Amino acid sequence: MLIGETVSVALEALRANKLRSFLTMLGIVIGVGAVIAMVALGRGAQQSVRDRIASLGTTLLTVFPSQARGAGGVASSTERAPLTMDDAKALEERSTFVAAVQPEMSRSLQVQYENKNDNTSIVGTTANYLEVRKFAIESGRMFSDAEDAARRRVAVLGAQVVTDLGIASGEAVVGSEIRINGIQFQVIGVLASKGQGGGFANPDDQVLVPIQTARYRLIGSDRIRSISVLAPSEDDIPVTMAEVQRILRREHRLRPGQDDDFIIRNQADFLTTLGETTRVFTYLLAGIAAVSLLVGGIGIMNIMLVSVTERTREIGIRKALGATQKTILLQFLIEAVVLCLLGGTIGIILGAGSAILARSAFQWNTSVGASSVVIAFVFAAAVGILFGVWPARRAASLDAIESLRYE
Repeated sequence: MLIGETVSVALEALRANKLRSFLTMLGIVIGVGAVIAMVALGRGAQQSVRDRIASLGTTLLTVFPSQARGAGGVASSTERAPLTMDDAKALEERSTFVAAVQPEMSRSLQVQYENKNDNTSIVGTTANYLEVRKFAIESGRMFSDAEDAARRRVAVLGAQVVTDLGIASGEAVVGSEIRINGIQFQVIGVLASKGQGGGFANPDDQVLVPIQTARYRLIGSDRIRSISVLAPSEDDIPVTMAEVQRILRREHRLRPGQDDDFIIRNQADFLTTLGETTRVFTYLLAGIAAVSLLVGGIGIMNIMLVSVTERTREIGIRKALGATQKTILLQFLIEAVVLCLLGGTIGIILGAGSAILARSAFQWNTSVGASSVVIAFVFAAAVGILFGVWPARRAASLDAIESLRYE
């Protein structure tokens, strides 16, 4: 029998049992659709991480306090050496491969505007915050070094804070008075929105105040959360990191061989760590969704075995008319593969559509890649072959005479 005729017979057998064929491939549709949607969600999360880190700048280094190890093990948060304003000052005065130094301290405090209030992050920082952290002003202006030195009570609001306080626009609040922890501040600017994503804290939900004001009027401590350092260029990052390490070790009086009590991170470190995390997350979601494909394949094998039993006499007649074992095997294998490929195609459409719908309706970061579509399609075909071989071989091995006697 010609290949074309074998394919025609296989397709006719599927058309003769439309409902059963549809229910059989439903498991493949759900499995492929789930894989496409889950992988799109994971790829979107990875892209969000890359975009967020890129928006911070590729030459940005961040210094954090680290738990120091001593004879008694790991020191507690109160015993470990903190970062202070003196550390930031030392980096600014002694470094030669540092373009900018931006320390910051923060605390969650209540902000009140007229009859509205909100609990948000109050960040004490320096006037170069916009340059170092790649922010922009939407309305008003940033505070100056002179206002920082004078401990002026001025504030720059994040875009989310403006919304949470029920303010119509950034321009409407510039020049107004707000209260932070009961202390009156004048709003001099509003930051342009950066958007939220990738597991980071919302950069729009913060209020910037001069670091000296925060130190003496709001927080009452010179301990800082982190020090952001700009390297002159990407090529200078290793030299800048070495210089920052040398200055801070001298400032903290660490002896040779003693571990650093601080951590220096660059954007590549963040990208690698978070990229690995989201990649594992993507694989986990895809693995869970792939179970549906396995269940769908078992369903196809089960239905094909039932079909072989139901069509025993048909197989006997075809063998009596000259059909070979290879022809019978090919026919049933084609039926299984067609079910999987058709189900895979519908599943790809549903999965991609779900990802697009989630992005538009819920503002989720999703990204449907061509590689995931191809892999899902190939996997669907493989499932058809894998779970169709046994029923096809069983049909091909039936004896013609015994098949004709089957009731």
